[in-house]
Amino acid sequence: MSGTVDAVDLERAQHYDLLAVLLGRAPDRDLLVTLGGLRGDDSVLGQPVEAVARASRTAAPDTVAREYHDLFVGVGRGELLPYASYYLTGFLNERPLARVRADLESLGIERDLSMTEPEDHLAILLDCMAGLVAGRFASEPDAARGFFARHLEPWAGRFFSDLEGAKAARFYRTVGGLGRAFIAVEAQAFAMDA
Repeated sequence: MSGTVDAVDLERAQHYDLLAVLLGRAPDRDLLVTLGGLRGDDSVLGQPVEAVARASRTAAPDTVAREYHDLFVGVGRGELLPYASYYLTGFLNERPLARVRADLESLGIERDLSMTEPEDHLAILLDCMAGLVAGRFASEPDAARGFFARHLEPWAGRFFSDLEGAKAARFYRTVGGLGRAFIAVEAQAFAMDA
């Protein structure tokens, strides 16, 4: 752990965690019920949180699971490919993946051997950011800023915008809105702290 984490950073880590979970697997009934209990407000992040909550209250787990499959798995491939390599180069398993692997190694973060996705999958990158922001990994104070700048800022906002407009997206359209807003807020906050 890298010291005491304030309430704002814990809330940021929760946003990263939530987005990582929703991109890593389709939400089951319990998660949809939990999400349905979230309360947003009129803020930049509060509005998309409320949209996710509303969508969760009316979503059927089987329908959302099918949507997840169509968006991210598909027959052959899903509508969207949530990988840094693909978004930055147009191909899978390219230099962005190598950069992620090098940074994870320098941070002392080891690959979970049960994971089948390459490390440049957006869910994995978001999970790493949650760990850095919440102090779950021993790291330098600016590690989260550097990781975000190298591995999320160049493409994650575009991915979430694409998710908002994806043909198969219904429930996940709201996840795209939340992700797009959150990445924009994070980019602005890191820029102000620089």
